[in-house]
Amino acid sequence: MTVHVPKSQFTRFEVRPLTPNIGAELLGLDLSQELDDAMIGDIRAALLAHKVVFFRDQNITRAQHLAFARRFGPLEIHPATPRDQPDPEVLRIAHGPNSRGVENNWHSDVTWRAEPSLGSILRAIDLPEVGGDTLFSDMYAAYEALSPAMKAFVCTLEAEHDIARVFAKRLNQDIEKLHEKFPVQVHPVVRTHPETGKRALYVNTGFTTRILGLSKKESDWLLDHLYSFAAVPEHVCRFRWAPGSLAFWDNRACQHYAASDYFPAVRIMERVTIAGDRPFFDPSRG
Repeated sequence: MTVHVPKSQFTRFEVRPLTPNIGAELLGLDLSQELDDAMIGDIRAALLAHKVVFFRDQNITRAQHLAFARRFGPLEIHPATPRDQPDPEVLRIAHGPNSRGVENNWHSDVTWRAEPSLGSILRAIDLPEVGGDTLFSDMYAAYEALSPAMKAFVCTLEAEHDIARVFAKRLNQDIEKLHEKFPVQVHPVVRTHPETGKRALYVNTGFTTRILGLSKKESDWLLDHLYSFAAVPEHVCRFRWAPGSLAFWDNRACQHYAASDYFPAVRIMERVTIAGDRPFFDPSRG
């Protein structure tokens, strides 16, 4: 179900939706300036309504990027960040002639954490002349698209999420040692959003490994079925990057997919991630 926000709610910036379900550009903001608490509250309200919001023509530094993100909560450090990096909260995602993009799958970030992130703010640093768009999918709409019987069933289920599925190879680490730092986590298949109270599908191709209580064949079939709802065009918006662009997504309500169609061109992004809380399902809400 889409959250509809009256235009009159936002008087200090313009909200330009990309689709009826998900995504909106916030126009008339200057993120290089210190924003007051009311403005931050309005940006958060727009994020909750649209699941992902975009900013254009922002000439900001890494320090300003970090400062803006901190207004929404404590920041987390990703294990893929080099230990000697000056700003460990910044995850630099760089691809070019020697590195093809590998983020081209539908996923929610860091669902292998006990408390996955609230959301991330991604800033364009260096872009290909064409390509490298990012797509976002509405997980409220994905849940609502299920049949009533399937909704009732999946709301009773939990699934495992495993960092090793992606990062054992990428970080060149032994799976057992990686699991000592980041044990496999169990989260509900349908998550209640802690702020909106809405229900969202919470399994993803990146990190979900199996559904508890089902056979492997049953789990694989059901996960494939649920994954397919992320790619439904009516659930998706597509963002074309430009210099000075930022995207801020609610990791609890949407998934994303970075199109890897620009090889061997260079694409460099910097991501700052806001810590979240433990996923839960509340049958009385949604």
